[in-house]
Amino acid sequence: MPALGRGVVTGIGKRPSADAPLPGTRLVLPAARIDAARVIRYARVCGFRETDPLPITYPHILGFPLAARLMGDRGFPLPLLGLVHTGIAITQHRPLSPADRPELTVYAAGLRPHHRGTEAEIVTEARLHGEPVWSDRSTYLARHRTGRRTDVPKPADSPESADSPEPREPLPVAARWDLGADLGRRHAAVSGDYNPIHLYPLTARLLGFRRAIAHGMWTFARCVAETGASSARNVTVRAEFRAPVLLPATVSYGRLGTDFELRGGRDGSRTHLRGRVTTDGDW
Repeated sequence: MPALGRGVVTGIGKRPSADAPLPGTRLVLPAARIDAARVIRYARVCGFRETDPLPITYPHILGFPLAARLMGDRGFPLPLLGLVHTGIAITQHRPLSPADRPELTVYAAGLRPHHRGTEAEIVTEARLHGEPVWSDRSTYLARHRTGRRTDVPKPADSPESADSPEPREPLPVAARWDLGADLGRRHAAVSGDYNPIHLYPLTARLLGFRRAIAHGMWTFARCVAETGASSARNVTVRAEFRAPVLLPATVSYGRLGTDFELRGGRDGSRTHLRGRVTTDGDW
């Protein structure tokens, strides 16, 4: 919360641009302590089994305070307030447990133009005894006028790279979930992400949304929980966030092979999230 509050103040007057210089800051937490009780609460909100290893998305939560500090710094070129999570790619080399004390490193890898503004790529890495065990490459969008539509090729390892699923027919529906109006507040309580766009209709409207929207990390985590990837070695789960989920809502989870998606709307025609699981290791 202090980092988010500071980000509100430091974001005043910033003019986002993909050409802006990025600070070379690398924030490091030497031995992250994992609160087992909080992990259980997080698992309940996001649909993970409480007996699993650490949810594969949870190190993102551990690193979020560092990411918020980084993006809330005056030297970071995008305003923290109102940033929208647009994509993510998590690679896990081996499952973590609540007893582990990973070293976390967070840094900004780059900026790129987007047809709705400017995106920043933020990297979070986890190591145990110097060995890389987990990494996350997330993109965040600062919405602003660009004057033109920009179609920019994505890097090969981007969450929105060319190997992301192309437009297609809906995947077979595996589950339907009713999401309450308080979902953003419940996820904020276990994640620490109190971005106002997720909390209440009023705070969301101040930032351009009709109603509060679900955290992208909740939609991603809820889908990934269905895949069992938390127990996998050398697994990558990636997704692009196509459209926000306005709360309350009813959504459909679709799955076919390695691909998954989250759809909404009265006829299920609105794609909120599209992702993929790949692995070279053991499930």
